[in-house]
Amino acid sequence: MADPLRAVLADDHYLVREGLRQLLETSGEVGVVAAVSNADELLDAVRRFEPDVIVTDIRMPGTSFRAGFEGIDAAHQVRAEHPGTGVVVLSQYRDALFAFELFRHGSEGLAYLLKDRIGNLDDLLGAISAVTSGGSVIEPQVVDALVRRRVRRSRPAAGQLTAREREVLGEMSLGRSNAGIAQSLHLSVSAVEKNVNTIFHKLGLESAPDVHRRVAAVVRYLGADL
Repeated sequence: MADPLRAVLADDHYLVREGLRQLLETSGEVGVVAAVSNADELLDAVRRFEPDVIVTDIRMPGTSFRAGFEGIDAAHQVRAEHPGTGVVVLSQYRDALFAFELFRHGSEGLAYLLKDRIGNLDDLLGAISAVTSGGSVIEPQVVDALVRRRVRRSRPAAGQLTAREREVLGEMSLGRSNAGIAQSLHLSVSAVEKNVNTIFHKLGLESAPDVHRRVAAVVRYLGADL
């Protein structure tokens, strides 16, 4: 049996922090090596414990980082100093601008989840697994909101994608493999592969490494410029 992943948690609310610790540790898949209350303490804990992953709130007042973006700024610094450490940012904001701010330097090893979904242990563990493997996850409700807005604005890239391709793109935002997308949408794997390749072509991502194209496709479609 593999050793549990080593995690550092950061949230300025004690009950949330401890509840998250208990939730993760009862899974047997994650061991919490430190739980802290602000972004400055988070960076100190990462330097001391060198965890596999951090799970941080997006806002933690009372630190040296930008107000309202403390978790995101800390995430960027962690990834710069410890590129092997995955980061899951928990947010109460469905506004995709916060997700874009997280992904503005790239998407590898980063996840953006809504805080009201962390009670779903499978979703949280899935995001942790993805970021520790160098993957990315974008909160599906954020993707849905931006897809609707982009379609209403009739952005050229949005207009070029069919309804099925937008469904596949939404599944890609969850970090699902082609096989996982096929199962979710009741398609064959070959049909999913065709849709994915068409999406890459329409969004001008044909030359990028495949693992990064999947998240880049989602972000580019929603209007970010990674």
